[in-house]
Amino acid sequence: MSQENTFASLNLAAPLLRAITDAGYTIPTPVQAQAIPLVLSGGDLLAGAQTGTGKTAGFTLPILHRLSEKIVAPAAGRPRCLILTPTRELAAQVEESVQTYGKYMPFKSMVMFGGVNVNPQIKALRGQVDILVATPGRLLDHVGQKTLDLSAVEIFVLDEADRMLDMGFIRDIRKILALLPKQRQNLLFSATFSDEIKTLADGLLHNPGFVEVARRNTTSELVSQSVHMVPQKLKSHLLAHLIKHNDWKQVLVFTRTKHGANRLAEKLGADGIPSAAIHGNKSQSARTKALAEFKAGTLPVLVATDIAARGLDIDMLPHVVNFELPNVPEDYVHRIGRTGRAGSNGAAISLVDNEEALHLKNIERLIKMQIPRVSIDSFVAPTNLPPEAPRPPRPQHGQKRHSNTTAAPNRGQQPRTGQGQKPRPPRDAQSRPAQARDQQPRNGQQATAKPRPAAKPEGDQKHLSEAARHQAMPQPALFSPRPAVRRGR
Repeated sequence: MSQENTFASLNLAAPLLRAITDAGYTIPTPVQAQAIPLVLSGGDLLAGAQTGTGKTAGFTLPILHRLSEKIVAPAAGRPRCLILTPTRELAAQVEESVQTYGKYMPFKSMVMFGGVNVNPQIKALRGQVDILVATPGRLLDHVGQKTLDLSAVEIFVLDEADRMLDMGFIRDIRKILALLPKQRQNLLFSATFSDEIKTLADGLLHNPGFVEVARRNTTSELVSQSVHMVPQKLKSHLLAHLIKHNDWKQVLVFTRTKHGANRLAEKLGADGIPSAAIHGNKSQSARTKALAEFKAGTLPVLVATDIAARGLDIDMLPHVVNFELPNVPEDYVHRIGRTGRAGSNGAAISLVDNEEALHLKNIERLIKMQIPRVSIDSFVAPTNLPPEAPRPPRPQHGQKRHSNTTAAPNRGQQPRTGQGQKPRPPRDAQSRPAQARDQQPRNGQQATAKPRPAAKPEGDQKHLSEAARHQAMPQPALFSPRPAVRRGR
């Protein structure tokens, strides 16, 4: 093995090389080989790489080395390095990487994110914290409570910057940048380089070095991609068949919605396949437990939404399944990037029904290749399935989810009707609850009970005028007045 192609050639400190050896690594990945020398030089860095290329070690290793060059007295709640990540899972994994490579160094690291009790974090901030890994929201909470001081930050890392912007963190990022010292080293890592990322980089970085080890929006050549055309109602049955027939031991499945993730995990469990769902509505303890079991191999199937799975680092993950295609084509690249990582082969399988054909076409246009269509001869569709309820059309990329295609009728003259529903009757005295009729007779109708003091009308004058117009409209025969029944109390 050539000395030029090893970590030893990167001039890292001896404690770091020892930790790298303990972790079983000898040869740096391309992003590590390019990024580490640039970070060691002390300059800013703009790095683009597909997920799974080893970029986390590409900045944690040189950061630890740089901090070791200047030992300072530990100060409570004043970190020297801040690493900002978009999700809880990614924050936990980055901090785990810091601990792995910094095990023989005197530095203390801490991870900080929401969804958990804040008190242990406040307690930890009272001690030494050299490297802080955090999500934006909880970080700003601590700043507001004055339990955290960012005035001593020497190195700032913005990881998964593209996902930060996708999740709407740009305002929080600007607030955090305003709290940092002007003299610092900045490192920005992103899987893609959109115009928004370039604008952010222009304002954050100063004469940065540039590293890009993969063309924008490309998929890894180590990932075998395939498509199964299958109706939506058969997808869960086909997925269960694929897992059982091929004896898959570790499968990450993507759904578009939280409810869909829960429902699919339940269906697979009913088929005898242990599964768990992770998404934003799950508690942090449940997400951590499911992820730990999945990594350990005791949970064969993890069903996740895009946000929950962003940044998951699972060694040797063999299979990723798109149970539903994402609305945003770039998310397909992020999804299948969970497999085929750091030199390992992987397979990405997409289950696609006819309604998703346009999404598939957009994905293939993005990655500049046609994904092979595959049929499964061994799969026999179950019979006597209940009819599938009609689904509303899925929004296209950039289209509002709840946009109306036609103007609403004049609601003062024509009641709203839902799809497949009968028109709602005007809200006359007979359609109101009996108690309300007893309280306030309308338009000269005889009260069926002893009149009570009139209650103060609710709503504004417009509401009252609409009600009056309803009373003036001809009443459908189906809702003709009938004797009111006095109800017991």
